[in-house]
Amino acid sequence: MGQPFYTCPEGEIFTTISQEAENVLIAFDSTQQALRAEMLLEYAEIEIDICPTPKQITAGCALSIHFPEEDLITVQEVIVQERVEIRGIYKQVEDQYEAVDI
Repeated sequence: MGQPFYTCPEGEIFTTISQEAENVLIAFDSTQQALRAEMLLEYAEIEIDICPTPKQITAGCALSIHFPEEDLITVQEVIVQERVEIRGIYKQVEDQYEAVDI
């Protein structure tokens, strides 16, 4: 029956990649870094979704990347090794976002 969907915080609909996917995201200060991270994470075979940056997170870029929480360590390794410039990694707790240490 096709893939299930979830609604992004800004109301847009995206295909869900896992139950945890809507709970962890990376925010960026530039679109260039967001697109670079998208390419690197896809190359690392991390399932990701692009989503608008939630209003609760101040960032210079309107794009964020959601990914499964189980891939957090791998995502952090890619970001550090490839020197991707990010605003931060955030986990959703109820209707707020808390920064995750890198």
